[in-house]
Amino acid sequence: MSEQTGGAGDLAAERGLVVVISGPSGVGKGSVHAGLHGLLEGLEDSVSATTRAPRPGERDGVAYHFVDAATFDRMISSDALLEWAEYAGNRYGTPRAPLEDAVARGRTVLLEIEVQGALQVRDRLPEALLIFLVPPAFDELERRLRDRGTEDESTVQARLEVARSEMGAQEHFDHVVVNADLEQCTAEVARHIARARSGL
Repeated sequence: MSEQTGGAGDLAAERGLVVVISGPSGVGKGSVHAGLHGLLEGLEDSVSATTRAPRPGERDGVAYHFVDAATFDRMISSDALLEWAEYAGNRYGTPRAPLEDAVARGRTVLLEIEVQGALQVRDRLPEALLIFLVPPAFDELERRLRDRGTEDESTVQARLEVARSEMGAQEHFDHVVVNADLEQCTAEVARHIARARSGL
């Protein structure tokens, strides 16, 4: 681990920061996100709002804030969401108030969101740190999606088509990190966050 990352915990109280972890489906956003908590102190996860129904074991306010369509509409109209997008007939968004409160307390808030939402954050919160994860090769991304074994061929093809389009958004991000090795990738992302928190 680099010196910058090792000292990140001491910097947590100095500068609040919003960090967006994004990239195409299957690139490992969730795994990198989870690993960051073991490397850096002062991190908080943003809990998204969604109109989809809870899955077994999911608790409101932990996995998501589960709301109905009318409530989500009100959140949009009152500018209560930093970003929002629709996927598979359900809407997802990032509540603005808890995020702003955490940053005011000097915390680093992690958002693990799709590219569409990340670009909204770029427009609305230019000071946020945006990190784009890419696979070592597109064929590897396809292999990872297929290895999940949770989706049929048409869904896999649809995800791959979206992923090809999303790969073109890299220029709008502060850093592009290749996820060839999960541990190395997570460490590199942590270094970028540590430098941003120190104002470098």
